[in-house]
Amino acid sequence: MDRPPFSLYSLSRPPSSSQNGTSLSVYNNNLHLSSFLHANSYYFYFYRRGTTPTSTVVEATVKHRRKNKVKNREVASTAATVCDNQSQFTQTNTNKQKRCNVFLWNGMIRDYVKNGLHRKALRLYHQMLHEGIEPNRLVFISLINACGSLSDLQAGREIHEDAIARGFDSDLCVDTALASMYARCGCLEDAHEVFDRMPERDVASWNAMISAYGQKGNPYESLAFFKEMQVHGMKPNAITVASVLSTCTDILALKLGKQIHGYVIRTELESHVIVVNAIIDMYCKCANVENAHKLFERMPKRDVVSWNALITGYAKCGSVNIAVKLFETMPHRDVVSWNAIIAGYSQNGYCYEALAFFNEMQVQGLKPNLITMVSVLPACADLLALELGKQIHCYVIKSGFESHVAMGTGLIDLYTKCGNVNIAHKLFQRMPQQNVVTRTAVIAGYSQNGHPHEAMAFFNEMLMQGIKPNSITMVNVLPVCADLFNLQQGRQIHSYVIRSGFQSDVNVGNGLIYMYAKCGYIGIARQVFDKMSSWNVVSWTTMILGYGIHGHGEDALALFSQMQQTGTKPNHITFIGVLTACTHAGLVDKGWQYFECMKSDYGLEPELRHYACLVDLLGRSGHLDEAHNIIKNMPFESDAVVWGTLLGACRIHRNNELGEEAAKRLFELEPNNAGYYVLLSNIYAEAERWEDVAKLRTMLKQREVKKQPGCSLIEVNREVHTFLTGDRTHPCSERIYAMLGTLYGQMKEAGYVPNTNLVLQDVEEEVKKNMLYSHSEKLAIAFGIINSSPGNPIRIIKNLRVCSDCHNATKFISKIVGRKIIVRDANRFHHFNGGLCSCGDYW
Repeated sequence: MDRPPFSLYSLSRPPSSSQNGTSLSVYNNNLHLSSFLHANSYYFYFYRRGTTPTSTVVEATVKHRRKNKVKNREVASTAATVCDNQSQFTQTNTNKQKRCNVFLWNGMIRDYVKNGLHRKALRLYHQMLHEGIEPNRLVFISLINACGSLSDLQAGREIHEDAIARGFDSDLCVDTALASMYARCGCLEDAHEVFDRMPERDVASWNAMISAYGQKGNPYESLAFFKEMQVHGMKPNAITVASVLSTCTDILALKLGKQIHGYVIRTELESHVIVVNAIIDMYCKCANVENAHKLFERMPKRDVVSWNALITGYAKCGSVNIAVKLFETMPHRDVVSWNAIIAGYSQNGYCYEALAFFNEMQVQGLKPNLITMVSVLPACADLLALELGKQIHCYVIKSGFESHVAMGTGLIDLYTKCGNVNIAHKLFQRMPQQNVVTRTAVIAGYSQNGHPHEAMAFFNEMLMQGIKPNSITMVNVLPVCADLFNLQQGRQIHSYVIRSGFQSDVNVGNGLIYMYAKCGYIGIARQVFDKMSSWNVVSWTTMILGYGIHGHGEDALALFSQMQQTGTKPNHITFIGVLTACTHAGLVDKGWQYFECMKSDYGLEPELRHYACLVDLLGRSGHLDEAHNIIKNMPFESDAVVWGTLLGACRIHRNNELGEEAAKRLFELEPNNAGYYVLLSNIYAEAERWEDVAKLRTMLKQREVKKQPGCSLIEVNREVHTFLTGDRTHPCSERIYAMLGTLYGQMKEAGYVPNTNLVLQDVEEEVKKNMLYSHSEKLAIAFGIINSSPGNPIRIIKNLRVCSDCHNATKFISKIVGRKIIVRDANRFHHFNGGLCSCGDYW
């Protein structure tokens, strides 16, 4: 029989019955113990033999079990065997029973807690009391720790009362465990009260409070305890320093972290791996990875935590390649190591690589945990890999992770990005805990999937329930205000941002710029931009795009030049804004230069959307053949956006042949888009090709293509009013149509002629005029004239591209009433003033 390396087995002969009071029976049991070690049945074995194992044997057995990494479930099975055979306790000698019971119960409770079986430990404690066995101080410490791990405050209070009743309330170790337990249960006041009542305190007591406040989101209280600890003459140890460094990491207090690093060097605490790991983690999370790497290189001894901290630091700062190299060279990897790489790839847009590592992790035999799932879900969402996401969701349910807030939020993000908003909402409703993060995810999902009304309703419901929005909520709800043209709520959110101190958040500032620009207030958008404390590439890009859609091409290009001077590198979207600005300003040569400098100066390969902008630039300026050549020779297959841009240019420049070719391609790509039929019909009508107009109408009927109804919105006196084409349901309909009648009479006198060619229905000419007469934007404009003060601008938002008749009519109206009229259609803003439009009649 192989003997475990215990000093007990070095005995050459059995001791006599008088040696240390140990019976021969106990000795024989000890000799036979090795056959039971791997099964972890030492408690049950001694109990069945009617003897009590010595403390030496127990300690040796526990050490051997840990060394051989025996599974917790096997330990649980062993202890359960003892509990299930309670009746056998009564069969032994009374004295032996007493000694055996005290040891067995106390030992098993401590062992359950050490192996994470906290509920079973609490149940065993109550059984122990029922049997009349008195717990000792070590049992109370174990049970208090179990309650803290479970965050079970009620059970913790009961154990606390029992400890007081048995005179352990003044025990230093018990009090320290109690303070830690209350803190872990979220009762910091109770923890503080226990700490204050302690007759004496040691380093562990102070460490419990420092760690408690740090982990519960009270970093400054934690640092205050650290300072007070030194005032009382207590010298911090390695655990103290590690806890304080973790607090510095949470609040990104790099300066204080460096000071503590200096203290570590002076007090020679650098020999403790736990301390150096905490310093590395602090430097990494404070974006000072170089210092972290230098410290890592100087470490005489590293553990897996050291490697993981540095790998995570490089991954989070975007240096994924360096993180992977470290990962490949580390001697031992655990789940945290794999999670760091998966999260790094996912967060930096390398979604396929993240999924590949996720697959390889499982091939290597490692079981994904909660963090793994939370890290891999964004990769599935960004790739729109719904089927893989569903498989992960099934695994999450089986593993019991679905109730975690972070996991629920990740699943909501996955389903919303894949277009399944209803499933996302059901997931939200089933979540046991719903906080501001999960609610923000739902708002973002509704907004990104074209449901702005639902997003706004959900946000308002959140406010009514007293849940305080955070900066991320603001970033997601501001675009909703813009989509709904809800300037009133947008301004209220702006006020909330200022009151809450969010104005320093660059992402919130970007959202405000977008909201004001898209609501037609480009001047206020620029004011917000100028007041921002810092800008990123999104800030510059949003402002440039705002100028572009408002037709302020020169302002957009001037801002782009200013952006270049600051050293901010533009991205692909920035150049879309720049090329759009060149288009609206008619700067063909400059547009070409910017297009070419994308690759030459910034290493950005033009994408399909940039070629579409170039086609628009050339087409608007009349270079139709050149635009056509761009389409034929570009390294992408042309889509409906490109051909639609060319068709619009052909209508303006009356190029029938090229227009027909573009329309033919469009009818293949998007046969149910009525807008393209309307454009081609306009081309035929302007060329007086009435037979072709009739054929087009027949085609529309045969294909059952229905034109999307026009809808226009206007906000008056903080209320948004909606109008449809031909709408007579509004309470002010009589006054609106009366106003339109008056305006039409004045417009005809000024030279206005309705463009009835835009009406594709085969009806009488007078009917066509009446149909144009009641277009939704005209109804909204008339309502705005009636219900707003003279001289105030009228702001309209329309769901479709404004038709040429309404565009022409609005120019006349702006001159007749002396009002500035701002219309946002599906493509851009039109600023009408004095009979002119900012688009130069080209849109």
